[in-house]
Amino acid sequence: MNNAEDEDTRYYVEIELSNLKVVKYAFSQKQNLDKGRQNNPNIHRLFLIKGQYNKFVNRCHAELASVLET
Repeated sequence: MNNAEDEDTRYYVEIELSNLKVVKYAFSQKQNLDKGRQNNPNIHRLFLIKGQYNKFVNRCHAELASVLET
C-alpha cells in the first residue's frame, strides 16, 4: 500500500455483508481503488473522511489489528 497521504487519498472500511464484520480498513490513492466498484458482492466498502477514519482507527485499533492492511 502506498502510505503517502494527499488530496487523492481515500480512507475506507470494508464490511462483510453476511455477518456485518469489518474485514479490512485501510487507505489508498483514489487511482488504485477501481473507481469505487466492488469486485466481491459480499463485501461493502464504506468510504470515510480522514477525521472519521482516524477516530475509528484510534478507538478500534486493538480490536481490529488482525484486519489492518499492511
